[in-house]
Amino acid sequence: MSYAKEIDTLNQHIADLDGKINISFEFFPPKTEKMEETLWTSIHRLKTLKPKFVSVTYGANSGERDRTHSIVKSIKQQTGLEAAPHLTGIDATPEQLRQIAKDYWDSGIRRIVALRGDEPKGYAKKPFYASDLVTLLRDVADFDISVAAYPEVHPEAKSAQADLINLKRKIDAGANHVITQFFFDVESYLRFRDRCASIGIDAEIVPGILPVTNFKQLQKMSSVTNVKIPTWLAKMYDSLDEDQTTRNLVASSVAIDMVRVLSREGVNDFHFYTLNRSELTYAICHTLGVRPEFR
Repeated sequence: MSYAKEIDTLNQHIADLDGKINISFEFFPPKTEKMEETLWTSIHRLKTLKPKFVSVTYGANSGERDRTHSIVKSIKQQTGLEAAPHLTGIDATPEQLRQIAKDYWDSGIRRIVALRGDEPKGYAKKPFYASDLVTLLRDVADFDISVAAYPEVHPEAKSAQADLINLKRKIDAGANHVITQFFFDVESYLRFRDRCASIGIDAEIVPGILPVTNFKQLQKMSSVTNVKIPTWLAKMYDSLDEDQTTRNLVASSVAIDMVRVLSREGVNDFHFYTLNRSELTYAICHTLGVRPEFR
């Protein structure tokens, strides 16, 4: 197939989808009044696309927990969206986690993203893994539980197989959904999905999509998260350090192409890491046919 025909086929596939893909968005708790204004502007803009849910990230310390808790409740109350807090086992006892979970349930929160969390330096407590948290949540109430996966292997995993077995442990404990770390090599996601199926993981593997507006920041993040930056991606951002407008266009183009290819491979759900900004994510979803009139 010629390049032109392949592009035409991909575009026709998106047109045929007619916006019939499921989307979800991730936000993080703001630390300043200005950041909070930006967050709420983004939430109100993106809610018109009727996402399946929105998630709010979570820090290990109690101040971060409280901010997440407050924002999740406010999102549900002010917008009616299904809001899913991130919850980790770091810096909280099982009894505290039970109380937090019960409070969420009593507040009408039905979905939780269950994570182990990043252990700080010098952390000496007994590890409380995501699978332990899933088991605890299942004991508290009938939550809809999402867990994390790493198509390019968790940076602390002993091997790819050990990482996969750990994911299976989380699913067996009662998790319903899987959201991946962001990635740029579509083939790595497809291979990972096949490997999940091969060991009996039948939960949907939702790809995490990160529109990259700051390549230098991405380089720092990738070194921590074990995400590979393809050579072609680095070249696309070459000489754009002072050109935010072009970086935004590149970010949109890359994300749209990824969703095009993944949707043709049977992926229907996509989780967007918004970094609390709405413009790019809204534009990407619009291009993919996800618009208020279609929802």
